[in-house]
Amino acid sequence: MISSVHSSAAVALDRLLTRRAAREPLQHLVGRAPFRHIEAAVGPGVFVPRPETELLVDAVLPHLHAVAEPVAVDLCAGSGALALALADEVPGARIIAVELPGESAAWLTRNTAAGRVEVVLGDVADADVAPELAGRVDAVVCNPPYVPSNAQVAAEVRHDPQVAVFAGPTGLEVIPYAVARAAEMLRPGGVLALEHDDTQGRAVPELLVADGRWDDIADHRDLTGRPRYATAVRH
Repeated sequence: MISSVHSSAAVALDRLLTRRAAREPLQHLVGRAPFRHIEAAVGPGVFVPRPETELLVDAVLPHLHAVAEPVAVDLCAGSGALALALADEVPGARIIAVELPGESAAWLTRNTAAGRVEVVLGDVADADVAPELAGRVDAVVCNPPYVPSNAQVAAEVRHDPQVAVFAGPTGLEVIPYAVARAAEMLRPGGVLALEHDDTQGRAVPELLVADGRWDDIADHRDLTGRPRYATAVRH
């Protein structure tokens, strides 16, 4: 005879298998997403952090380690994975995560409940978001929505909030706002690491050049060799 415990476990497993077969992200099923040395709680309503985004942390770590009492901002923070990773790897830093009010912000608040990361609710498109940070930040990391609206994406991506994935026909509707907010927040010499679509390896550096407030603009490839993020230094 199968015990009731074994029977309930089998039913639960069957439900999980059914959900995964429908291409619901594994991270939703287990309720968390590993990211560098931390885990972020995730589920419906928040973007699931991907491994390629970990490269943004590598891009700004040397600068943060070289600064006394560093300050870093995670724009378009979502679950807060980038902010949490920076707080973990730069223990003395002040870390601020900026996210739209709504479901994603609820996940961000949950993930930052321990208090190492400050949360600011606001829109990256709003010039008045976090005005107290103007000229006081040493590094900004940002994984904004950047997928063109007509792009074909994996079924798992359809479970992410669409506002966190798609950004108009070119995928570039949000990035100019992120560039502007980063330029306003950063001190001279501060660094930006900005993720983008693999079709935007030229367009995003061109936007940084056009903004006129950046030096040392460079684009970088991810571990699969695709253009994935840009870096720049505030002059």
